[in-house]
Amino acid sequence: MKSSRQIAETATFQSFANCYLREVNSGVPVMHRTAGGSCDSIEWSLPRQQIMLRAEVASSSLCGPLHFGRAWVRNLSEPSWRPIELMSALHMLVQAAYRQDDAGQTDALRGFELELLIRVLESYQQTALYLDNAKLCEDGIGEFLEAEQSLVFGHWLHPTPKSRQGMSYWQQESYAPELRGQFRLQYFAAKMDHVRHASSRPTEAPDIVRSLAKLDTADLGLADDECLLPMHPLQAEALLLDPGIQAMQHAGILRHLGPAGSLFSATSSVRTVYGAHEDWMLKFSLPVRITNSVRLNRRQELEAGVAMARLVDRIGLARRSTTFRIIQDPAYVTLDVPGQSESGFEVILRENPFAHGRGVGVVTLAALTADPLPQAPSRLETLLRTISLRDAEAVADTCLVWFQRYLACAVEPLIRLYDDYGIALEAHQQNSLLDISAGYPSVSYYRDNQGFYLSERYRNLLSSHVPETATIPSLYFPESEIRDRFAYYLIVNQVFSVISRIGHDGLCDEGMLLRMLRNHLERCAQTMTGAGRDFARHVLDLPTIASKANLTTRLFNVDELQSDHAPILYRPVPNPLRAPAALTASRTSHAIAS
Repeated sequence: MKSSRQIAETATFQSFANCYLREVNSGVPVMHRTAGGSCDSIEWSLPRQQIMLRAEVASSSLCGPLHFGRAWVRNLSEPSWRPIELMSALHMLVQAAYRQDDAGQTDALRGFELELLIRVLESYQQTALYLDNAKLCEDGIGEFLEAEQSLVFGHWLHPTPKSRQGMSYWQQESYAPELRGQFRLQYFAAKMDHVRHASSRPTEAPDIVRSLAKLDTADLGLADDECLLPMHPLQAEALLLDPGIQAMQHAGILRHLGPAGSLFSATSSVRTVYGAHEDWMLKFSLPVRITNSVRLNRRQELEAGVAMARLVDRIGLARRSTTFRIIQDPAYVTLDVPGQSESGFEVILRENPFAHGRGVGVVTLAALTADPLPQAPSRLETLLRTISLRDAEAVADTCLVWFQRYLACAVEPLIRLYDDYGIALEAHQQNSLLDISAGYPSVSYYRDNQGFYLSERYRNLLSSHVPETATIPSLYFPESEIRDRFAYYLIVNQVFSVISRIGHDGLCDEGMLLRMLRNHLERCAQTMTGAGRDFARHVLDLPTIASKANLTTRLFNVDELQSDHAPILYRPVPNPLRAPAALTASRTSHAIAS
């Protein structure tokens, strides 16, 4: 049995190599021959290093990540291949990515290269730590918080999926979701005239904060002219070192009250916290660089959450669909500092529909499609085999029925929302939740106030429902840009992950699932009349589809949330829906796929 270190090394190489394949060099498929036999491999020529590199493809995919095994290298001047450690092979790919330009490297590029290596190694170390502490979900269903805390390997389309700069090893036990810690929030008291807040609910944001369970404002000594501000302990520690905040404390505008209230746990985003008996989740800024970005709540995102909560209510989304829900961020509270857009105290208040035991069977798609733990099946394989046994159906047939129901509740309602109202969602696998309490998907959920894309084409309609949407510049986009982003988040990141997971687990033919997806999108194109129809045709007809260039952003040390380099964040890759396997029905196609 492999050690946690060996598994983490394979996972780290796999994440990086898949990004390298998509963004830098697709390599050449070859057959590698060893004394023990032959194996499918990818070969890269690295001329600046005078070497050839091969990596074994342990499991392939039409639309998702390749799974890698062993690696070999040879000098261009030598005929023989020799084995190489995966982390050494990864280092060669990093060097090759920075040595494509014959003009040589600048000091800045060398700095970026070293920074990337640091993050790769940090991601590897975190993965090994989380593997040592991982717990298996026995039934494949689990519950909301358990699934949130199960993402040991992270995002397969990111070169450093578990990199977290700014969270030290001794803080991990409390604040890393994978280690399942619990902590109390830190509280501040601020003069009301220095507090900004908003709410689309009848209850104002300061009252929501005071309603948090086990929080006695009298014991905290809160004055009548003060507002309570909750804060993540990591962010509180950083704020207390800020000279401007210290000045406000000395002036009597702000007081640090310390830890109080009930226990919270980090969800998969790290900075959104969940309490099992709280009606609200809280989303904070954090002084931590997670994957690509330092995670900050921007003022316009706070306002967007409130505006979009009003919009979702006024268009009657809950009445329009019984199988799809948007988890809203309808309120916020923050300390207002003159001359600053944000103070660091920005707190988003998110609905918590999974409190009080209501989260059983509701899991993030990221957990459902994640690579399995050592010597165990994936969560999705466990679920599908359980349904197959329960219903006395062949596993492949169960997969087809499950996938069809998944498309009906997690894909079609999102495209319909875009068609009717021009609202597209950043529905990647971590932002998307499924209710699988009955085995088959019954309801999908979307979360994240950073991920709304409103079409310019629908501006008049949307602003007639909620006029303030027109005043938030981060909300509206041209349809050409929305189509690419929506295609990446919904199709590439989410749906293709489901298909490739089933394929890697050997449960059903990927080509058959891609054909089912094509048929589903064709029906959307035939029954819709607006932006949703155009989106479906865009995904079906073009030879390429947009994919997020996470490695490129890392190569040049770009913080995507603060960047004006949007064109480099997305790039075209071959569209699996145009591949022969997706276009041609096989002789064994199941009737349900038609």
